[in-house]
Amino acid sequence: MPIVALFVAHWMLSAFVQSSFHHRYASHRMFTMSLPVERVFHLVTYLVQGSSYLSPRAYAIMHREHHAFSDTARDPHAPGLFSNVFSMMWTTARRYTAHFRGTASSEPRFLGGYPDWPWLDRVGSIWPVRVAWGALYGLVYLWLATAWWQLLLLPVVWVMGPLHGAIVNWCGHRYGYRNFDTADASRNVLPIDFLTLGELFQNNHHRAAGRLDFAARWFEFDPTCAVLRGLARTGLIRLRPDALAAA
Repeated sequence: MPIVALFVAHWMLSAFVQSSFHHRYASHRMFTMSLPVERVFHLVTYLVQGSSYLSPRAYAIMHREHHAFSDTARDPHAPGLFSNVFSMMWTTARRYTAHFRGTASSEPRFLGGYPDWPWLDRVGSIWPVRVAWGALYGLVYLWLATAWWQLLLLPVVWVMGPLHGAIVNWCGHRYGYRNFDTADASRNVLPIDFLTLGELFQNNHHRAAGRLDFAARWFEFDPTCAVLRGLARTGLIRLRPDALAAA
């Protein structure tokens, strides 16, 4: 079924750009790259996320708040404070929008050091463009669909970026096991981590937030880290030595 293959490929690409560019690069600066390479990475991220594009700048500020205030009242998305994942997503969306528009009060320590392409962020975030992307997805799915149920994948495609974040923050702070006794409720959710390419090793990540490899034990594997190591061997990116240190 070509439409299922398309969906899986889109899901994995979206998970990768969010894990690599938004999270490990924009938020934590685990690696560096030249400005032209950063612009290409940024543009590819936009093209992959499409209707659910997230500004790396706003994402980075909010994610840094998440680490500083993890699972407290000041955390932008602490699942323990919400009755369901949808209310958490709504609150997160409002906080993200405030950072995107510059109306949020942010501590200076959370600002700077992230990719900033104002023109692309503006274009990618206006509703007519998001709706245009959604319509394009709809046309492609109508063309490729061989059964009605395949069209049920469309709502997931339309909100894929925020949905990835919701899965990581909800599941990664409610379910699973803990390798480290951190001060927050972060957990590792190994059985479904393949859906997020390493992002659901939340306990490992919160134990050592600047470490490139989110896996910590012999049976854990972080696919995004493996791809980034491969890109580093080509010279496109440069891994920071401290990001390669052991947790």
